[in-house]
Amino acid sequence: MALPPLIPVETFFENPEKVAGRISPDGTKLSYLAPEANRLNVWVRTLGEDDDRCVTHDHDRGILTYFWAWDSSRIVYLQDQGGNENFHVFVADLERPDEPARDLTPFEGVRAVPIDVPPQDPEHILVSLNKNRAELFDAYRLNLVTGELDMIAENPGNVTPGQWIVDFDARIRAAVAETPEGDYQVLVRDSEDTPFRELKVYANEDFAQVFGFNRSGTALVAGTAEGTDLTRLVELDTTTGVERVIDADDEADLTQAVLSRNTGTLLAAVYLRDRVVVKPLDDEFARKWDLIRAVHPGDLATISLDRDERRAVVAFTDDRDPGVAHYVDLGSGESQFLFRARPKLQADHLAPMRPERVTSRDGLTLHCYLTLPAGVEPAGLPMVLFVHGGPWARDVWGYHPDVQFLANRGYAVLQVNYRGSTGFGKSFTHAAEQEFAGKMHDDLIDAVEWAVKEGYADRDRVAIYGGSYGGYATLVGVTFTPDVFAAAVSYVGPSSLVTLIRSFPAYWKPFMQSSWFRYCGDPGTEEEPNEEVVADLLARSPISRVDRIRTPLMVVQGANDPRVTKPESDNIVAALRERDVEVEYIVKDDEGHGFINPENRLDLYRAVEVFLARHLGGRAASATG
Repeated sequence: MALPPLIPVETFFENPEKVAGRISPDGTKLSYLAPEANRLNVWVRTLGEDDDRCVTHDHDRGILTYFWAWDSSRIVYLQDQGGNENFHVFVADLERPDEPARDLTPFEGVRAVPIDVPPQDPEHILVSLNKNRAELFDAYRLNLVTGELDMIAENPGNVTPGQWIVDFDARIRAAVAETPEGDYQVLVRDSEDTPFRELKVYANEDFAQVFGFNRSGTALVAGTAEGTDLTRLVELDTTTGVERVIDADDEADLTQAVLSRNTGTLLAAVYLRDRVVVKPLDDEFARKWDLIRAVHPGDLATISLDRDERRAVVAFTDDRDPGVAHYVDLGSGESQFLFRARPKLQADHLAPMRPERVTSRDGLTLHCYLTLPAGVEPAGLPMVLFVHGGPWARDVWGYHPDVQFLANRGYAVLQVNYRGSTGFGKSFTHAAEQEFAGKMHDDLIDAVEWAVKEGYADRDRVAIYGGSYGGYATLVGVTFTPDVFAAAVSYVGPSSLVTLIRSFPAYWKPFMQSSWFRYCGDPGTEEEPNEEVVADLLARSPISRVDRIRTPLMVVQGANDPRVTKPESDNIVAALRERDVEVEYIVKDDEGHGFINPENRLDLYRAVEVFLARHLGGRAASATG
């Protein structure tokens, strides 16, 4: 047995050839992201033709988020500056290809969050902006032709970003706000000319999301866990606030409700167990879903429909087949392969990802994913514990470039949905309260011990690696459990919970009580600190235990990161260098919370493979030329 060929770093981490396919609302055109000048831009072609053309020309940072205007004549996209996350709305007019894209929200220090693309009014979209107050997002109607902004809902002071809800006629008639206690308040109004009223208040742990209105506007479609552990699909009567349960799963939280933009019909409920589960709630959609499922064995990643919901572009994720896209005629069932994101990758050179169950020391079931390198005996391997960010997120089955890159270098890769991860019920998520650097970390260590006991991992060759919260977990690993790990990579990871929480952007303020304050505590300001909370947070902060670090460490940081600011990395690196502890520090001045520019990604992963090879003994193309 032998490992498959060493796959170049570029094959994993350079820009994809094509990705994010969308069908135009009129069903005649395909759009996708592809490189121009080594930056991702939007390309468009006529379905059935070979007339591909680039319609945006962003050569600084590249585009990740875009959508069609409803009249199919414009592409709308979001862009920030250097990773600062103050996204602006840009529009490219396909009928004027020689004109540059226009910035429709050219306001310094302001972030735009799209709300809706109304079919009834193709010249407008709905966006929320913190234009008037840095911490609050008001809702606006934005004219894509003139750039005119019309405020249609003023934030009363506690509506969280992105939580304005439109009815079937694209009127903002609901919102989700946060109470001073960190609970959730659902607000409704009868029209855009009448004030909001409180419909219902959910306890913090009971509420998930409002997905939209039903067709008649008499009920909100939502996910809640009131009276149950797992989030289920309900209709919330807009007059009485009474819930009616529509669907529920016995293994996982509700992830998404699918509503028809054409008819307002509730089409399906989506759950994420070990893999994606779609439950059709409409006979016609069930027929269409059977057609989609037959196209590819992977999990559905995205679906884009034309305005008649008769033609679709669907993308699938697979552990060894990333980003494969197909066109599907939902009437005839005929399908056509469109593209793969990374066609240079060969499935038989990649490693399968399998779900595993690990029991924590206090009896919780930890849903994990184990990826074992192809072509070698799965015993006594060097292993990387790859920790997801959030922490209010989760690991999922599918293609992960980091995971496949590490497996190709000869490492087993273990991903753990530790307590605090979402999707496994409210009791599991809320078991993380006040457990940063406590039981949340114990879960990671318990999973490592499981992998060693099962014979997969060599106890002396285990690394920890993660981004954001995963970066914090990495730093906790080398400070609270310094004997467990042979190497560590902290990617945009905070070193102090006190300075982290105090430095969050102003627009995070409306939801801090329900998240960071509830799970960690409110340290107060530097001028008016909450001393008891500060002491507790510092006790859970790696910066307070930097003298215990003896594990070789790599620290990675974007200079413009608004979430985990640069001092979080600067401070721990400086402390280690004062003690002559081995630490590699990679900083990119044109990046934020994660590296977007391909040259920076390649620098990072070339350094990571050499670093891990030196300390764990895996392969590294960069080390051999």
